[in-house]
Amino acid sequence: MTFFPKFAVGSVGYNLMLLRGVWHDHIELYQLDGEPLAHDPSAGSPGPGPFDNLVYIDFDGKRLTATNVHIRGREPAAKTFAGSLVDGLLVFDSLGRGAYQNVGMSGGPGVLTFSARQLGAHTGVYFEPDFIMLTGPGQRLRHTVLYRHGKAVRTLTAKGTRLMPICDRRHPLDPRGPDGPVHETRFESDIWSDLEPAR
Repeated sequence: MTFFPKFAVGSVGYNLMLLRGVWHDHIELYQLDGEPLAHDPSAGSPGPGPFDNLVYIDFDGKRLTATNVHIRGREPAAKTFAGSLVDGLLVFDSLGRGAYQNVGMSGGPGVLTFSARQLGAHTGVYFEPDFIMLTGPGQRLRHTVLYRHGKAVRTLTAKGTRLMPICDRRHPLDPRGPDGPVHETRFESDIWSDLEPAR
């Protein structure tokens, strides 16, 4: 039997425990004025919209691993992110050389924000704060705003439904097939690499 730590209600750890499992997200893209966007050329994962993802979220009380898998509307692909709970905040592993430090913060029970700890030249290149709200049993909403070169260029809204409470195996909808690990090698981007000091 696995024992998980107890967290204060509304803390980052508490909210991450509520997000554990396999989710089906339906994702829609919008212009800043709310007009639907059929193609997103500026995102870290460019492509058409709307689209659907499977989202696997593992959290053992210390480490978070999350994997997004395209299942509809885009070519099948998977992307994995990871982080650790440090001093009450979720500190993501590096997004790439020269990238900003991404942290998870709480907005109270059922509300999380994933965003840069500090603004700077790195957030001027690419920046996408992520707001997550649990809206009911097995239901969540994600909303992001994408900034490129310091300018807001589009929004994204994902409506999620939990399919399974744990993600110890691939879901039948996973286009990667039933065999193999749920999570992939952690994703890193090179878009900030010019900001990395020479060594």
